[in-house]
Amino acid sequence: MKTNLNYMVMGDLKVTKLNTKKDRANYIHHLLNDIEALDIMIENNMIEEAPLRIGAEQEFCLVNNQFLPESKSLELLDDINDDHFTTEIGNYNLELNLDPLKLKGDCFSNLHKQLEDCLNKAKKIAAKKDIKIILTGILPSLSVNNVGEENMTNVERYFVLNDAIKQTRRKSFDIHIKGVDELNLLHDSVMLEGCNTSFQMHLQLSPKDFVDNYNWAQAIAGPVLSVCTNSPILFGKELWSETRIALFTQSIDTRANSYLLNEKQSRVSFGNDWERGTITDIFKNNISRFRSFITTDFTRNSVDMIKNNEIPKLRALQLHNGTVYPWNRVCYGVMDNKASLRIENRYIPSGPTTADEIANMMFWVGVMMGKPKALKNIHNKWDFKDVKINFFNAARYGMATQFYWDGKYISSHKLLLDELLPMAYKGLYHVGVSPKDAEYYLKIIEDRIRGDNGSEWMVRSYRNLLKSHKRYEAMQLLTANLYEKQEKGYPVSTWGMLHHTGKTGFRAKYVVKHLMSRDIFSVDKEDSIDLVLHIMKWKGIHHMPVVNHERELVGLICWSDVESYLDEPEGKENNVGKLMKTDIVTVDQYTPIETAKELMETHAIGSLPVVKGSKLMGLVTKSDFNV
Repeated sequence: MKTNLNYMVMGDLKVTKLNTKKDRANYIHHLLNDIEALDIMIENNMIEEAPLRIGAEQEFCLVNNQFLPESKSLELLDDINDDHFTTEIGNYNLELNLDPLKLKGDCFSNLHKQLEDCLNKAKKIAAKKDIKIILTGILPSLSVNNVGEENMTNVERYFVLNDAIKQTRRKSFDIHIKGVDELNLLHDSVMLEGCNTSFQMHLQLSPKDFVDNYNWAQAIAGPVLSVCTNSPILFGKELWSETRIALFTQSIDTRANSYLLNEKQSRVSFGNDWERGTITDIFKNNISRFRSFITTDFTRNSVDMIKNNEIPKLRALQLHNGTVYPWNRVCYGVMDNKASLRIENRYIPSGPTTADEIANMMFWVGVMMGKPKALKNIHNKWDFKDVKINFFNAARYGMATQFYWDGKYISSHKLLLDELLPMAYKGLYHVGVSPKDAEYYLKIIEDRIRGDNGSEWMVRSYRNLLKSHKRYEAMQLLTANLYEKQEKGYPVSTWGMLHHTGKTGFRAKYVVKHLMSRDIFSVDKEDSIDLVLHIMKWKGIHHMPVVNHERELVGLICWSDVESYLDEPEGKENNVGKLMKTDIVTVDQYTPIETAKELMETHAIGSLPVVKGSKLMGLVTKSDFNV
């Protein structure tokens, strides 16, 4: 019988919003009943203690021959026709759920083989539709244009979840992430979550010492993440080493400016303190802090099922757990009619290769199993805030992070090489993982520590590409090269940095977005001609859009309009509004360049403002067509 560690029960249930008082009362009744049932099972040793198991969920991106997102997930899923595959919220993403394996022997290489076999099956079918599959934390060629509600997978539960979160929040999502570049974005749906693709890792553990082991998972999260980062670029902007951490936190935040109910932290969270007490206390804390907003049909009473010697699935509890997203999440499941508990590691990104992903997983599991006796009951020895800042510093800076570890500051390289890698070897050997597997995959981690991880390769390569390409084309070229190197299967530490040409077999089909300038100088219609003359001379430009305070295009002023005022001091005091052209020919970002050229020739103009609706997005001039 095929079992599955994927617990996202919403995928298997028909969910609806909690709208009526009766719905809420019924849901809360079953939720509390599930908590009581879980307590009973723990007290009566009904939770499986052995064997320990591992499992994983692989999320991946679909792109077309231009290496842009391809919104055909449902069509491809139908053709794959395999229960291991399922949908994601974005219609250019899919998820693959791997079968759980006992933590021993060649389990990691066997998991790797299953992952490769399943992906190869999907790739062969995708190729017939001119679709390529890419493993990456955030697809480098994604644009804001790809994250509207029209890009949501046409499955009811995603619309229910989106509507429920929007109704709870009651205002748009204000996304602000600052790295080398800065992203400020006001968005009206949870679809930004669809930018993120991860390799979610599951480790089943014994209920004995489970809470202490969960706290250990929190303690090691920062150092583990630092060597695994792979998501530094979003919408062409260089942000955090693992931008997913910031983006997911803000894109599913049900809080607005004022805190709602008891939600003093985001549903996507690292937590605010160590866990103490029992396993059910972890679930009770989430229930107390986060209100439910979806439900499903419940027909069985979990406590009654236990009395009848049945193992309940705790559907209400799992449904609630599916709307709370800690980076290390406690999960309950039933496999082969046996209840089990596991930790789901959610912070590791997808890619850059399957070998890198399995190495990440082995490293995490090894450090989990190799916990030193001296760090037992870590919640009594370390300050949680040190652990939390370690995690967010790792997300920001990757391998450049300085960690506060066991009372002192230490570089990521020294901590990983001198302490955590040996700990991982020890933990893996202790549970009977084959030395051949351990040495092969942990060598990948060691090489990455001494060389480059995914985010470092992506950042350095992207910067090189920007030396000779505009942003949009550089994003495509980076994705094309990522795909080519990924298909060869060699770990990212062996990849050479891209040259500024980004030479590959790929050739972009140019649209205005490839050529337009985004960093443009604009003026207000109340600005003086004198100011315009000076800006044009200082910056060597001949066209300046005129915008209002909403960044809406209201006019255009050219050098030929103001040149005659160079020797007229009094005329320079006139404002832009008196000279600007208001009958303006514009294009949008995806206008073919041939069309843009024809417009310029037909209207005898030297520039075209690029707009989205009435908002100014950029400017393309005749000189930009020399590509």
